[in-house]
Amino acid sequence: MKITVNDEEIEFAGQTVADLSKQLSLPDKGVAVAVDMQMVPRAQWPETNLSDGQKIIIIKAVSGG
Repeated sequence: MKITVNDEEIEFAGQTVADLSKQLSLPDKGVAVAVDMQMVPRAQWPETNLSDGQKIIIIKAVSGG
C-alpha cells in the first residue's frame, strides 16, 4: 500500500503503526505519530492499522537549546 509520511509518499508492506516504526527505524523514545491528524499513543501503535492513502506525521523530539 502507499501512505504519505511527512509529505512523502512511501510504499508500506506492513499493517500497523508499530510495523511502520520498524520499517522507518524510529527510535524507542522521543517520537510522536499522528494518523490523519489524530495522535496515536505509543501503547496503541501495535493495534492501530494503517490503510492505503493515509497521511502520517512523525515528530521527533530534539534536545538542546
